Amino acid sequence: MLPLVETVEQWDAAVPDESVMRPGAQDLCNRLGLAGRPLARFAEGSQPVYAVGDEHVLKLFPATAAGGGLVEGRVLTHLDGRLPVRTPRVHAFGAYENGWRYVVMSRLRGENLARCWDRVPPADRERLAHEVGELLGALHSLDPAPLDDVLGPGEWGAFVERRRAAVVAQQRARGLSDAWLEQIPDFLAAVPLPSAPRRSLLHTEVMREHFLVDPDGWRLTGLFDFEPAMAGDGAYDFVGVGVFVTAGDRTLLTRLAAAYGRTFAPPELLAYALLHVYSDLPWYLRELGAPREGTLTALAEAWFGTD
Repeated sequence: MLPLVETVEQWDAAVPDESVMRPGAQDLCNRLGLAGRPLARFAEGSQPVYAVGDEHVLKLFPATAAGGGLVEGRVLTHLDGRLPVRTPRVHAFGAYENGWRYVVMSRLRGENLARCWDRVPPADRERLAHEVGELLGALHSLDPAPLDDVLGPGEWGAFVERRRAAVVAQQRARGLSDAWLEQIPDFLAAVPLPSAPRRSLLHTEVMREHFLVDPDGWRLTGLFDFEPAMAGDGAYDFVGVGVFVTAGDRTLLTRLAAAYGRTFAPPELLAYALLHVYSDLPWYLRELGAPREGTLTALAEAWFGTD
């Protein structure tokens, strides 16, 4: 009941349209033994996601993103009960029709950290940073080998080189000014990145938006959205940490890194911020600001420095 979606035009025509999406979501729920439960579509997310009653969540992946559905289902199954914070428990995942894939998972409890961050007292922010660090340490300690058949990006050194070759064009397309663009090649050339690091299971989008918390005591209650998971250098996950969790706050990043068990050199993390698959330096600059010096070296210290 869901149409084929292989192009941007097909996506724009189908995915935002509930008259198209809801019948397919309802049909799939009926097939999976969830008939009669109310469907409520979440406003957020890069893929269409529905609450199914109070206990389940249905996430749909069109043909253009079908690989993400396979990754999410496999990774969440692998993680079940193995982290200090809950991840969604998979009820079912698989192929639907016209190239669509789905994951039905448990609905986590808690308030989205991004929405409530302004209400979190400073001392509780530090404790949450500690909990995020412990969580990432546990995630990165897990052997990703059982997921090698679904996780990218393959050989890490080759991935880094592919990203180096594309970085200037990607940032230019995002609207980065020439004053920053011209610094990128020399900055990256001066930052040694491992070609064969110890392989860790990576979330790749460690953001406040992907954490849930209990406002009564401000403790982490959940981590979700493993669709873009990869295997590689643990430092890669600290791009999201520095930009979207601690957001240039040295005290928070210091606390988080101590709980994680190690720190990374600021230039290394900014290098990965530039090379990240979804990197958007102009957006980061708008959100976090830039140091007066206007250099990538100073930017690295401002965003990823610790005490």
